[in-house]
Amino acid sequence: MYMTTMANPCNIAADLNKCIVKEAPPTIYYVPNFITEAEEEYLLQQVCRAPKPKWTQLSGRRLQNWGGLPNPKGMLAEKLPDWLLKYTEKISALGAFAGKTANHVLVNEYKPGEGIMPHEDGPLYHPTVTTISLGSHTLLDFYKPVCQTQSETPQTEESRYMLSLLVQRRSLLILQDDMYKFYLHGIHGVCEDVLSENVVNLSSTGAQVCNTLLRSTRVSLTIRHVPKVIRTNLLLGKK
Repeated sequence: MYMTTMANPCNIAADLNKCIVKEAPPTIYYVPNFITEAEEEYLLQQVCRAPKPKWTQLSGRRLQNWGGLPNPKGMLAEKLPDWLLKYTEKISALGAFAGKTANHVLVNEYKPGEGIMPHEDGPLYHPTVTTISLGSHTLLDFYKPVCQTQSETPQTEESRYMLSLLVQRRSLLILQDDMYKFYLHGIHGVCEDVLSENVVNLSSTGAQVCNTLLRSTRVSLTIRHVPKVIRTNLLLGKK
């Protein structure tokens, strides 16, 4: 079992303490039924009603970007629509962003059989990422990074695999500390998931080892804080 001491426990709402996944490195919070079925349906409707130009098609998924376009120099923030603002404020009120307010939402749509390669979200965002899942579950897999000093043994995705999380519809997932900064996460492009003992949060989901879960279309709302561009006189073209 991993040690799961929080880096800044005073910044997290007390109710979240009981949602820590103790079987993973620091720090994962998993909150089942964070939203209601009615809220889920409403959010899915809003995602579907977004203008067609809002969608960007990628290999294995498509996405919407709300709040501005992040870049290494910061983000020129745009006002979030009210249907997203309610949830950025709700999550920020939990203390997930250490007193900061979430200002960016990435909406990803995964159809059955679609996924994303193991990756890290990078240093641009506050060292926290939060996700509300709509429409379907998924399995989120975690991997150790490639060791730059190890060259004798091939470092395959399988050999670097650590653990998985069952992320159910209507749940909230919060990644912080090592689980955000150090480990990679990804989703296999499959149509069904067979749960194993490597899924470390089964006790909070009601699912069991060997259960087979069929995927439907999943929409994830990835909510985070992005530093804003500082508007100096130079940026404004003034002397």
